[in-house]
Amino acid sequence: MVDQSPSPQAEAAGSPHRHGLLRRRRLLMAVLAGSVVVTAAGVGSAALLKSPAQAAAETRPPAPDVITAPVERKVLSETVVARGQVAASQHVSVSGAGVGGSAVGRSVVTKVRVQPGRPLHMGQVLLEISGRPVFVLKGALPAYRDLRTGSRGEDVTQLQKALAAVGHSTGGDRAGVFGPGTEKAVATFYRAIGFEPATAGSDKSDSGSGAATADPAGSGSVVPMSEVVFVRSASAQVDDVAAEVGAEAGPDLVSVSAGGLVVNGSVAAYQKGLLRPGQKVDIASESTGQQLTGTVQSVAQRPTGKEKGGEPQSAEGYAVRIRPTGKLPASLVGEDVRLTIAAASSSGSVLAVPVSAVSAGADGRTTVTVRKAGGDRRVAVRTGMTADGYAEIIPTVRGGLAPGDQVIVGVDTRGDTADRL
Repeated sequence: MVDQSPSPQAEAAGSPHRHGLLRRRRLLMAVLAGSVVVTAAGVGSAALLKSPAQAAAETRPPAPDVITAPVERKVLSETVVARGQVAASQHVSVSGAGVGGSAVGRSVVTKVRVQPGRPLHMGQVLLEISGRPVFVLKGALPAYRDLRTGSRGEDVTQLQKALAAVGHSTGGDRAGVFGPGTEKAVATFYRAIGFEPATAGSDKSDSGSGAATADPAGSGSVVPMSEVVFVRSASAQVDDVAAEVGAEAGPDLVSVSAGGLVVNGSVAAYQKGLLRPGQKVDIASESTGQQLTGTVQSVAQRPTGKEKGGEPQSAEGYAVRIRPTGKLPASLVGEDVRLTIAAASSSGSVLAVPVSAVSAGADGRTTVTVRKAGGDRRVAVRTGMTADGYAEIIPTVRGGLAPGDQVIVGVDTRGDTADRL
């Protein structure tokens, strides 16, 4: 075989050519790499360098968004929301003061005849103090003097009616005059409840003026004011009994409630001026889900709760009494309820917009700005009542506004939050 490998001399002779080719290739690659670097630098510089106009445009705040709201036709109603508690319309606290008169050396509870939560009937004895009864009769006036033969007045009329209601007629006595018929009725009533009537004595007053009068005969039935408790309604019950047999007969021995159920609430000073008797009230019990209605019966003119037991209370309010439209269920007694009082209301459906849509110009004109595709336009209006953030509007030009028209209520200058992050 013939060896065809190039000789060392031949390789040496061809190496200068090959070395030159390699140098040219390296040079070309260096030029290309430099071009890429220069091009990238140019692109980066173009991204970083901006004209003043472009920079100002990009840093300018976003255009504000106009906020609109529709014109609505609705009934406007200003409401006051408060809390209240269901209770009887009258509460009477029974005291033992004066029972038995001067003949008693010490006033002691000798018998308790009632229990809490039980209903009462007129003429019923509540308790005995030093052997004398304390009973309940129907009447609007509280007892303020002892009544006996010769006494005259509205309180006598009240006693006569109360005795007749429990079956003891006053005969031929004129209304308001304590005569023989009334005296007989008093005596028969006392004996019917198991006691002898008190008799007139020189230490009793029949006028309420404090002047002492003597009964020469030393006889005649008398009704001591300390023995009778008048309540406004025959529908009454015992709320609480604090009296204990053998204990001193002090104040607050028995608590009695009478009359239909009402709701006693309280409002703040700034709300008081919005309320007046006769306004409609929604009564809601959150615990039972019951929805009832009523009206404002009375609003206190003086605040309550300034002081109690020497301690300042947390809030000063004005007492409000709500009379229910119908009869409240007895299960709600003591229940805390929500009161929504319609303090003011438009006479019917009116055109209304949010209060912020109404503006007043330097010329005194009141306007709203209507947003339309073709441009904004101002519409002159007169305003009526305001309630719950809305204002009644009456266009000065007929047909100037209609429900559904969009009116400007404000401008949102915050722009798109996403663009700013």
